[in-house]
Amino acid sequence: QLQVVESGGNVVPFGGSLRLSCDASGVTLDPYVIGWFRQAEGKEREAVACMSVRGGSKSLTDSVKGRFTMSRDHNKITVWLQMDNLKPDDTARYYCAIGEPASDWICSGARDAYDFWGLGTQVIVES
Repeated sequence: QLQVVESGGNVVPFGGSLRLSCDASGVTLDPYVIGWFRQAEGKEREAVACMSVRGGSKSLTDSVKGRFTMSRDHNKITVWLQMDNLKPDDTARYYCAIGEPASDWICSGARDAYDFWGLGTQVIVES
């Protein structure tokens, strides 16, 4: 059982940046796929980005392409979501999720592809 913890959420102005962090019980994340999701008030949870060691990373929603980037630290324990040029529409609770990889190691935006979820971290972008 992995315990997933997100951090880094905050209140930022329009156009600002934040870096969210995700780690899971202090273990290396190499064997897993990692996804970032977000849920705004009154809306469905949506996939933002995902990555795996062998499959690389990708944005999962057009609205964040070119602005959000996933990466991991050299110790392979922490995964980050760098968010730049933030907009009020990015206001949401952001969740990190971890799952077992598919045979091709390509990560997915499907929620049921992830087994372990954190409690989320709140991001508020002021207009």
